[in-house]
Amino acid sequence: MIPARSLLPLLALPLLLGASDAPAPLSPKAMKELAGRTAGEPVSCIRLTRIRSSEIVDATAVIYKESARRWYVNQPDGGRCDMLNPRRIIITRTPSSQLCGNDLITIAEADSPITYGACGLGKFVPYTR
Repeated sequence: MIPARSLLPLLALPLLLGASDAPAPLSPKAMKELAGRTAGEPVSCIRLTRIRSSEIVDATAVIYKESARRWYVNQPDGGRCDMLNPRRIIITRTPSSQLCGNDLITIAEADSPITYGACGLGKFVPYTR
Protein backbone atom coordinates (compact mmCIF):
# COMPACT_ATOMS: atom_id res chain seq x y z
CA MET A 1 0.00 0.00 0.00
CA ILE A 2 1.26 3.47 -0.92
CA PRO A 3 1.16 6.02 1.93
CA ALA A 4 -1.15 9.00 1.29
CA ARG A 5 1.80 11.37 1.70
CA SER A 6 3.48 9.76 -1.34
CA LEU A 7 0.41 10.37 -3.50
CA LEU A 8 0.28 14.15 -2.95
CA PRO A 9 3.00 14.98 -5.53
CA LEU A 10 1.20 12.80 -8.10
CA LEU A 11 -2.11 14.54 -7.46
CA ALA A 12 -0.49 17.96 -7.95
CA LEU A 13 1.19 16.97 -11.24
CA PRO A 14 -1.72 18.04 -13.53
CA LEU A 15 -1.64 21.51 -11.95
CA LEU A 16 2.09 21.83 -12.56
CA LEU A 17 1.77 20.67 -16.17
CA GLY A 18 -1.06 23.09 -16.95
CA ALA A 19 -4.05 20.78 -17.11
CA SER A 20 -6.08 23.32 -19.09
CA ASP A 21 -6.73 22.49 -22.75
CA ALA A 22 -7.73 26.10 -23.42
CA PRO A 23 -5.62 27.66 -26.17
CA ALA A 24 -3.57 30.76 -25.48
CA PRO A 25 -5.19 34.00 -26.63
CA LEU A 26 -4.47 34.88 -30.25
CA SER A 27 -2.16 37.81 -30.91
CA PRO A 28 -3.63 41.15 -32.03
CA LYS A 29 -2.14 40.53 -35.49
CA ALA A 30 -3.91 37.15 -35.76
CA MET A 31 -7.17 38.66 -34.51
CA LYS A 32 -6.92 41.34 -37.20
CA GLU A 33 -6.46 38.64 -39.89
CA LEU A 34 -9.55 36.81 -38.61
CA ALA A 35 -11.82 39.87 -38.31
CA GLY A 36 -15.33 39.06 -39.55
CA ARG A 37 -14.91 35.31 -39.02
CA THR A 38 -16.44 33.08 -36.37
CA ALA A 39 -14.52 30.36 -34.53
CA GLY A 40 -15.86 26.81 -34.51
CA GLU A 41 -15.02 23.76 -32.43
CA PRO A 42 -11.35 22.72 -32.62
CA VAL A 43 -10.52 19.63 -34.66
CA SER A 44 -7.52 17.33 -34.33
CA CYS A 45 -6.68 17.03 -38.04
CA ILE A 46 -7.25 18.73 -41.38
CA ARG A 47 -7.10 17.17 -44.85
CA LEU A 48 -4.08 18.52 -46.74
CA THR A 49 -5.78 17.96 -50.10
CA ARG A 50 -8.33 20.64 -49.16
CA ILE A 51 -5.78 23.27 -48.09
CA ARG A 52 -5.13 25.89 -50.78
CA SER A 53 -2.46 27.87 -48.90
CA SER A 54 -0.90 28.51 -45.52
CA GLU A 55 0.28 31.72 -43.90
CA ILE A 56 2.52 32.23 -40.89
CA VAL A 57 0.91 35.12 -39.02
CA ASP A 58 3.48 35.34 -36.23
CA ALA A 59 5.05 33.15 -33.53
CA THR A 60 1.59 32.31 -32.17
CA ALA A 61 -0.48 31.34 -35.22
CA VAL A 62 -0.50 29.72 -38.64
CA ILE A 63 -3.56 30.05 -40.88
CA TYR A 64 -4.38 27.18 -43.25
CA LYS A 65 -6.83 28.40 -45.90
CA GLU A 66 -9.28 25.82 -47.26
CA SER A 67 -11.39 28.34 -49.16
CA ALA A 68 -12.41 31.99 -48.98
CA ARG A 69 -15.10 30.88 -46.54
CA ARG A 70 -13.19 28.46 -44.22
CA TRP A 71 -9.78 28.95 -42.62
CA TYR A 72 -8.13 26.87 -39.90
CA VAL A 73 -5.95 28.51 -37.27
CA ASN A 74 -3.28 26.47 -35.58
CA GLN A 75 -1.49 27.68 -32.50
CA PRO A 76 1.77 25.81 -31.96
CA ASP A 77 1.92 23.31 -29.13
CA GLY A 78 2.65 25.39 -26.04
CA GLY A 79 1.02 28.49 -27.60
CA ARG A 80 4.12 29.86 -29.30
CA CYS A 81 7.03 28.89 -31.57
CA ASP A 82 9.60 31.67 -31.92
CA MET A 83 10.94 30.18 -35.18
CA LEU A 84 7.65 31.08 -36.90
CA ASN A 85 8.07 34.31 -38.82
CA PRO A 86 5.94 35.67 -41.71
CA ARG A 87 9.05 35.88 -43.93
CA ARG A 88 9.71 32.14 -43.56
CA ILE A 89 8.00 29.06 -44.99
CA ILE A 90 6.63 25.84 -43.55
CA ILE A 91 7.78 22.45 -44.76
CA THR A 92 5.28 19.70 -43.99
CA ARG A 93 6.13 16.01 -44.16
CA THR A 94 3.41 13.59 -43.19
CA PRO A 95 2.84 9.93 -44.12
CA SER A 96 -0.89 10.52 -44.58
CA SER A 97 -3.15 12.99 -46.32
CA GLN A 98 -3.88 14.73 -43.02
CA LEU A 99 -2.06 17.24 -40.88
CA CYS A 100 -2.75 16.70 -37.21
CA GLY A 101 -2.06 18.27 -33.86
CA ASN A 102 1.27 17.03 -32.49
CA ASP A 103 2.68 16.73 -36.04
CA LEU A 104 5.92 18.61 -36.57
CA ILE A 105 6.39 21.34 -39.16
CA THR A 106 9.86 22.47 -40.24
CA ILE A 107 10.54 26.19 -40.50
CA ALA A 108 12.83 27.34 -43.34
CA GLU A 109 14.00 30.39 -45.29
CA ALA A 110 11.93 30.90 -48.44
CA ASP A 111 14.79 31.15 -50.95
CA SER A 112 17.48 29.20 -49.15
CA PRO A 113 18.24 25.71 -47.89
CA ILE A 114 18.49 27.09 -44.33
CA THR A 115 16.13 25.47 -41.82
CA TYR A 116 15.59 26.74 -38.29
CA GLY A 117 14.07 23.68 -36.63
CA ALA A 118 10.63 22.27 -36.03
CA CYS A 119 7.49 23.27 -34.17
CA GLY A 120 4.79 20.97 -32.87
CA LEU A 121 1.25 21.77 -33.94
CA GLY A 122 -1.77 22.17 -31.71
CA LYS A 123 -5.44 21.71 -32.58
CA PHE A 124 -6.97 23.35 -35.64
CA VAL A 125 -9.74 25.89 -35.01
CA PRO A 126 -12.02 26.48 -38.02
CA TYR A 127 -12.99 30.09 -38.70
CA THR A 128 -15.81 30.76 -41.16
CA ARG A 129 -17.17 33.88 -42.76
